[in-house]
Amino acid sequence: MPLSWNEIKSRALTFSKEWQDETSEDAEAKSFLDGFFNVFGVSRRRIGSFEVKVSQTSGRGFIDMLWRGTLLIEMKSRGKNLDRAHTQAQGYFSGLTDADLPRYILVCDFERFRLYDLDAEGDSYIEFRLADLITNVQHFGFIAGYQKSEFREEDPVNIKAAELMGKLHDQLKDVGYTGHELELYLVRLLFCLFADDTTIFEKGIFYDYIHNSTRDDGSDLGAQLAQLFQVLNTPQPKRMTSLDESLAAFPYVNGLLFKEVLPIASFNSTMRSSLMEAAKLDWGQISPAIFGSLFQSVLDPQARRNLGAHYTSEKNILKVIQPLFMDELWQEFTAIGTNKNKLKAFHQKLATLSFLDPACGCGNFLIIAYRELRLLEIAVVKKLLGKQLVNVNEYMRVNVDQFYGIEYDEFPSQIAQVAMWLMDHQMNMLAGKEFGEYYIRIPLQKSATIVHGNALRIEWESIVPNVSYIFGNPPFVGHQWRNIEQMKDMEIVFQDSKKAGRLDYVTAWFMKAAKYMDESKVTFSAFVSTNSITQGEQTAILWQLLFTQYKIRIHFAHRTFSWSSEAKGKAAVHCVIVGFTNFDTNEKRIFEYESIKGEAHEIKVNHINAYLFEGKEIFILSRSKAIHSFPEMTKGSQPTDGTRLILTPAEKEHFEKEEPLSQKWILPFIGGEELLNNTIRYVLWLKNCPPDELKKMPLVLKRLEEVKVARLKSSTPSVRAFSKLPTLFTQDRQPSTNYLAMPRVSSENRKYIPISFLEPNIIAHEKLIIIPNATVCLFGILMSEMHNTWTRYVSGRLESRISYTPSVYNNFPWAENPTPKQIEKVEQCAQAVLDTRAKYPTSSLADLYDPLTMPPDLVKAHNDLDKAVDQCYRKEPFTSESQRIAYLFELYEKYTATLFTEQKPKKARKK
Repeated sequence: MPLSWNEIKSRALTFSKEWQDETSEDAEAKSFLDGFFNVFGVSRRRIGSFEVKVSQTSGRGFIDMLWRGTLLIEMKSRGKNLDRAHTQAQGYFSGLTDADLPRYILVCDFERFRLYDLDAEGDSYIEFRLADLITNVQHFGFIAGYQKSEFREEDPVNIKAAELMGKLHDQLKDVGYTGHELELYLVRLLFCLFADDTTIFEKGIFYDYIHNSTRDDGSDLGAQLAQLFQVLNTPQPKRMTSLDESLAAFPYVNGLLFKEVLPIASFNSTMRSSLMEAAKLDWGQISPAIFGSLFQSVLDPQARRNLGAHYTSEKNILKVIQPLFMDELWQEFTAIGTNKNKLKAFHQKLATLSFLDPACGCGNFLIIAYRELRLLEIAVVKKLLGKQLVNVNEYMRVNVDQFYGIEYDEFPSQIAQVAMWLMDHQMNMLAGKEFGEYYIRIPLQKSATIVHGNALRIEWESIVPNVSYIFGNPPFVGHQWRNIEQMKDMEIVFQDSKKAGRLDYVTAWFMKAAKYMDESKVTFSAFVSTNSITQGEQTAILWQLLFTQYKIRIHFAHRTFSWSSEAKGKAAVHCVIVGFTNFDTNEKRIFEYESIKGEAHEIKVNHINAYLFEGKEIFILSRSKAIHSFPEMTKGSQPTDGTRLILTPAEKEHFEKEEPLSQKWILPFIGGEELLNNTIRYVLWLKNCPPDELKKMPLVLKRLEEVKVARLKSSTPSVRAFSKLPTLFTQDRQPSTNYLAMPRVSSENRKYIPISFLEPNIIAHEKLIIIPNATVCLFGILMSEMHNTWTRYVSGRLESRISYTPSVYNNFPWAENPTPKQIEKVEQCAQAVLDTRAKYPTSSLADLYDPLTMPPDLVKAHNDLDKAVDQCYRKEPFTSESQRIAYLFELYEKYTATLFTEQKPKKARKK
């Protein structure tokens, strides 16, 4: 398994610092490249050859380093011309076989790197300096074994269309056209706009009808549209013979879209102009997936929050459906070759597949899945028929009635239905173009099944008994934000699971899918979720249930990335994608992100556990008592004071000037932010202040009165009770000795979470995790790479930042039997880290542990500490992060095995 990106960055930092000071013109290229490839956990000698002799038009030459079929490297002395080096590298191509031709060229002068991707468009390249290698390692993912996966972005024209229709929605709503009627009215207008540019209608007749048949002031527009809707719902033979030519030109649509009679809308000149502006847009360039973005852009923000609506770009949808089924279907098609019988059987298979999105919203996932399936079908038919012209309709078997959805709200469910028809029409147009024949399915005969209802209270079998694939983007609602109805949904779905109350709302969809599969159906599922279900406490609660009771196995997973919508005010959430079913396979796929906003890199693995890495199925349970013998960890103290006990530096200065007696009762007050950034707040610490002194401090007394008032307003009974004790914190955990302090939330970009010793007269805020009576040895263990690796995998997350809890510490598996000599070595190295930090008194912990600014001597001190801690676990070095976490999980499993098997001794019976 490749090194993690964090580990690659750490090695890149070390490598660049080692070679930055190398000024010799005769720097050894072999040593340099050995170090460079070691950054990515690869031996240069294993994959490539040095000084490869090749014949070229100008004679014989020597390639500095060749990784056949992948990479050619040309090294030059410092300051040499890299353009010439690139030209020289290209000159070697004539002496290479086709199989040896590389995809990448790297030219380097020990200080500058320039990387060419020959598969990319044009002659562009990436160039950076040695010191910036740490921020450019993602370009060399192919060395480490990462496969770059690309997904298409949404066309910006979709955003323009959504904004225009949102504007029209608001205008209709302002004049009193609301509710169900408004929603259906908009859906009809959207259909007409789309049909006007995509040959469902004769091109431009809808725009011409509005322009030529309605008044400029818009006064008759509502009536004219009502007549148009009636015409679209009437077959040609049943239409009045006296119908105006401009209306008679519109086709019969069917599909029940125009059947319901709606109130006539009232328009004005501004509203008519808005509709004309929307009609001028080329809707033929718009994906029907726009309907999802439209819905989000017109919804009330509060309603969007309550429904958990997060609508999605096509790029992110493809991350779900490609590994779930499209990749495999394309591979199967490619393997068939030109065998006609197998192609016909495969084509029939495509027509019998079925798809369910049980949280379909406006149908984005269904729409894109249908498009991708139709594209594959066109490729199949082309291979079957070649260039033969045929009746296209006889050969197109994939249809919208293979697709099913469930949606809680009525408006998006209507949009999903229509959007599927529109995508069907787009694909029919494409098929007609491919085979040289006009192809249209109007009047509408078949439709997708979109059910308006609560997916968690509907039996999915009643909609589609044996579905092939289940996928989607269920609502992102954290367990603490669920409303009463959503909590009831969870109770219904999980039934006997007592801890369902600690799970996010999205987990109910995972559970429903597992139950559906449990009825001996061959079904594959994939859902998007916030990354909280694969980190921290929720992981064990959810996945232990799914793995053991329902035999679920994860087949592919996207690790944490930023999931954003294309809609107005788009919501960006840190998500994962989990693809699963109830049987096992040997080959599975993990998509890892070097940056949460970057591209995915694919890794092939044999097994994926609940934490979405390759490893055994182990669950880290929330634990209040530690599995080790280290001192107890807890969080800091909580004032719950309406901020009235807390002072800024300026307020502290004012108090001490106006009320000198208060000086000894004002102490530093440190939370995670202050610890990291070397800033400070103060607090009135009045725990042992005598009443007579309090009465001499009127400014303090005023603050205490404000504390009392603030606590009385609380909805929590225990806080209101503390209104009688305004001098005290509601939760006092302040140690009486020196203690270790760690921020509860820390950036995921740091290799090490910064920890520091504090004195008892520094009051720890609840945003700090503290360990009283901690030793230097324990400091070293917690600062080590072993502990930080454990933390990255099992802690919860706040967005993408690490959210540390005492449970992470309580579950940490310390080495089994470290010797006194090994413990002493850890203490020495830990003290060296503290001593090195002390050399930089003006630098904050955030400065010292920023990967770009971490001092070289501190990097070395930590490397020494890491080695010392590693030696406590085993003699052999850990060569990758995956080795570390696998070892720690095995050790955890060993330590905790007896906790689940031992039983309490039975009491003896009384005679």
